[in-house]
Amino acid sequence: MADNNQTQGPQHRGNNDRRGRRPEMQPEEKLFDERTLHIDRVARVVKGGRRFRFRALVVVGDRKHKVGVGMAKGADVTAAVTKATEVAKKNMITVTLYKGTLPHEAEAKVSGAKILIKPASAGTGLIAGGVVRTILEVAGVSNVLSKSLGSTNKANTAYATIAALDSMVAAKDWVGAKAKAKAAQKVEA
Repeated sequence: MADNNQTQGPQHRGNNDRRGRRPEMQPEEKLFDERTLHIDRVARVVKGGRRFRFRALVVVGDRKHKVGVGMAKGADVTAAVTKATEVAKKNMITVTLYKGTLPHEAEAKVSGAKILIKPASAGTGLIAGGVVRTILEVAGVSNVLSKSLGSTNKANTAYATIAALDSMVAAKDWVGAKAKAKAAQKVEA
């Protein structure tokens, strides 16, 4: 016969009993899709030579109509990316969408970079390249046509894309002929 002190087989402990073991780490679910668009090594000249730092351009979005772009410098790449991500989160905008695409076409210019974005029919996909495509993806836009004109500077292109998306006016806020007629009737009455 077996002693009462001996165990017969492994003991199964419940989730509340964690004697001697580290708690299980749950994978942290990210709220935002963070993508690094560009990393540069920049320098400033001092008496002893050059001091190098890194500059990161990051886009952050939730794929549910919110997106932001940030740029920051740091002593190493990870510090620059972390700081740029924080800047992007602070400068997020809400993108106005209509049936998975944009409500109307928009154009924006930042320095030498000019961006044109247009709505597209369902099933078209993202017809955009480089920085513009990444920004539209993390914003959650699925059908758009775009054209990048002028400068190919990634920072200016990113900020021009954000400016174009920010200039969108929701379809419900458009002032049409019927709305003008109703407004005229209210004034007369």
